[in-house]
Amino acid sequence: MVRKTDLSRCSDEELLEIGAKDGQAFGVLYDRYENLLLAFFRRATGHADLAADLTAEVFAVALASLEAFRPELGSARGWIFGIARHELAQSWRRGRVEAGARRRLGMEPIMLSDEDLERIDQLAETAALDSLSLLEALPADQRAAVRGRVIDGREYEELARAFDCSELVVRQRVSRGLRVLRALVGSR
Repeated sequence: MVRKTDLSRCSDEELLEIGAKDGQAFGVLYDRYENLLLAFFRRATGHADLAADLTAEVFAVALASLEAFRPELGSARGWIFGIARHELAQSWRRGRVEAGARRRLGMEPIMLSDEDLERIDQLAETAALDSLSLLEALPADQRAAVRGRVIDGREYEELARAFDCSELVVRQRVSRGLRVLRALVGSR
């Protein structure tokens, strides 16, 4: 069978649409997001093995619910990371990573080598360093606001006092800084 579509040129949204009928399309999407999810979960959990389990479960949930994706409601990236945030919250609440979607799809448990675990740790370190270097591209006021709110987890009210401005100004600085960071990440 000759493929009419070069899957590598498809948008994420197109891959999700095609993926319902073509496993190769979902595989291309998997390749695009695997490292991002592994790094996200490794930073969130502190454990490479949990990151691998959560990543596998996210893709299993996504594959099992492809028909639920609605591009008019948001991007494929947002949908995938929405599933990721949900799975992470569920794992924290339950105290374990669920494998329900993987079991329903008949997927085998993941067996990780020491090299696999090291690669996941490296992905998380690289992503963290990249993020911090991008932060330096922001104007000083936005950089301080994003660092205070996102990295340090400080409340807007506390930051407003520290910066001697209103909460609204701090919110605007964080919002603008994050918008610039998203644009920088998207251009890479």
